[in-house]
Amino acid sequence: MTVRETVHGRVLVVHLERAAKRNAIDREMAEGISAALDRLDDDDQLWVGVITGTESVFSAGTDLAGGGSAATERGGEYGLIRRQRTKPLIAAVEGPALGGGFEIVLACDLVVASTTARFALPETRRGVVATSGALFRAVRALPPPIAKQLLITGAGLSAERAHHFGVVNTVTEPGAAVREALVLAEDICLSSPIAVRQTLAALADQYVSADEIGWAATAHAIEVVTGSEDMREGVQAFFERRPPQWTGR
Repeated sequence: MTVRETVHGRVLVVHLERAAKRNAIDREMAEGISAALDRLDDDDQLWVGVITGTESVFSAGTDLAGGGSAATERGGEYGLIRRQRTKPLIAAVEGPALGGGFEIVLACDLVVASTTARFALPETRRGVVATSGALFRAVRALPPPIAKQLLITGAGLSAERAHHFGVVNTVTEPGAAVREALVLAEDICLSSPIAVRQTLAALADQYVSADEIGWAATAHAIEVVTGSEDMREGVQAFFERRPPQWTGR
């Protein structure tokens, strides 16, 4: 099992546990995340979710060597990215959240990060583009120039800088992200669950049209880069652990 679930009162914690692969998400892990979030959505006794990695890494995103789709029918990419949720989901981040890992964070409602956390979107360094929402969610969460820098360079954000820009709600000492996320979740549970769900639903409804445009723009970008010489070179260079030699074609 690469995904483990624990329950703390009204709170479901989803643990990503594939540390040997830096919690890179393959089909099995996506299905595990999807099943856990299905449980959160469907169980009236659960009011809040937390998703976290291990103490050393949140997630490195898609497992490029895993093969197959990491999307599920109900949740989309990683079983989460396109999920229609009304229950709050908190990301508790220790260590790197890279590429799709950061896109998982951007898909959550609140973020708790320890000082070991680092957020980055390195896809263009590999000849590809961010495919799981970052092309439009990053510019909502961050000032546009900062979002653009992350998306077109290898730059990253520390937990402190992400907090400064408003991506992270709470910064903790190392190893305390889940603990503080549970504190935040218990605070949410002091509110009416139906009022919380309707609040989140009303906020989400305001972005429906923008999301459709964002996904269409993302699909176009993917179509253009897919099959390009640069994409092939970027992926090959990644596996060969060498700098890519770009042609711009």
